[in-house]
Amino acid sequence: MFTSSQAALQQTRRTFLGQGLAGLGSAALASMFAASQAEAAKRSAGVVHEETSGVQPPHFAPKAKRVIVLCQAGGPSHLETFDEKPELKRLDGQPMPESFTKGQPIAQLQGQQLKCYAPRFDFNRYGDSGQAIVSLFPKMGEIADDLCIINSMVTEQINHDPAHTFMNTGTSISGRPSMGSWVQYGLGCEADNLPGFVVLTSIGKGGQAQPIAARQWHSGFLPSRYQGVEFRSTGDPVLYVNSPPGVTKARQRDVYDAVNQMNQLRSGVLADPEVATRIAQYELAFKMQSSVPGLMDVSDEPQHVLDMYGTQGGDGTFAANCLLARRLAERGVRFIQLYHRGWDHHGGIDRGMKICASEVDQASAALVKDLKNRGMLEDTLVVWGGEFGRTPMAQGSGRDHHIKGFSIWMAGGGIRGGIAHGRTDELGYNSVEDIVHVHDFHATMLHLLGVDHERLTFRAQGRDFRLTDVSGNVVHKILA
Repeated sequence: MFTSSQAALQQTRRTFLGQGLAGLGSAALASMFAASQAEAAKRSAGVVHEETSGVQPPHFAPKAKRVIVLCQAGGPSHLETFDEKPELKRLDGQPMPESFTKGQPIAQLQGQQLKCYAPRFDFNRYGDSGQAIVSLFPKMGEIADDLCIINSMVTEQINHDPAHTFMNTGTSISGRPSMGSWVQYGLGCEADNLPGFVVLTSIGKGGQAQPIAARQWHSGFLPSRYQGVEFRSTGDPVLYVNSPPGVTKARQRDVYDAVNQMNQLRSGVLADPEVATRIAQYELAFKMQSSVPGLMDVSDEPQHVLDMYGTQGGDGTFAANCLLARRLAERGVRFIQLYHRGWDHHGGIDRGMKICASEVDQASAALVKDLKNRGMLEDTLVVWGGEFGRTPMAQGSGRDHHIKGFSIWMAGGGIRGGIAHGRTDELGYNSVEDIVHVHDFHATMLHLLGVDHERLTFRAQGRDFRLTDVSGNVVHKILA
């Protein structure tokens, strides 16, 4: 028997549990409904999701469908490429004014006597636009009216590996998604039988070839299907792309189908997106056995095209990779990144620049010309540049790393041609006008692809991440 007080307490407990559970159920239902509404709102706003590819609808009318990045790894000197500095030439050998360098980050020259080092080569004026380009780049001079040369780039990392990481991912923290992965995540892949993000590397002879880690094209916390795929420049571009002797296509198809069926069973149990990735990648690998040999066979290229690039293909050079980049773009690959290693000129910059220029000038220009001739330049964004620039101060017979001002160029894909954007000071040390940060570059690239950089996000580690982190502005002045 309950006393009146015990009965009241029991009633209170029953009421609490009954009403509380109902309340929790209502809260859960409300939460689910709110989440459903939020999901619908995101879809209508063109936000991508973990299990989908493609910003639908596009945030803006896209000008570019694909991107080709010609990364000159090692840090090409802006002072010997696109940023003409007569005053630096006049002050050659004199002490660098302390007003430029005091309190500024300097890599290997820290604590040393700093002296002005004149530009090593003359500049010429090219095209109807009169673009100032070093005389070492006569072929790029021929496409001057297609180029937007940005002379006011700045970055935040002064050593090679973190600088590449920052340029590729928008942060110096390793393990974040690369810009190619973000682009593929946001836009998907147009190619049915090739990866959406392909990387090619070459090694030059003009300077120290700093290593490039595969994590520079990693998908980070994005699903792994958005990771870049490195194609080798000589031999089989992808290991094991050809079937072993005695294994027919039909037999291999049977194996793939059986493996995928098992993966699908597992996917039904775990609902793990990486299992879905595994299924898709097995299928892609099978298709690549047919597509890759045709991609690499350049026998269908006219001789005048091969001569324009300066390669017969398949020789592992930057020129061969530029030709391959155009062939990949034709086949619907969304993001193509070329690394040419050899631009680290702490010494011997006179000789090194001549060699590097001979390795990349003709092919870089040929790629732009070839795309233009085929009507592809208007929707292909081409980017040329390194991870940082070089100091106006001498480091023996070379230049040290520099992050406060350097040059890149962009062409096609909605970019205004025939202009120079931004300016460094009279000695080429600090960017002082129309400064373009790496985040601004990323924001502009995504804008040209029809994507709002602030709305292309992915939730990981308890927060929404984006390529531009919490900053970045579209550089509207360079848009056509």
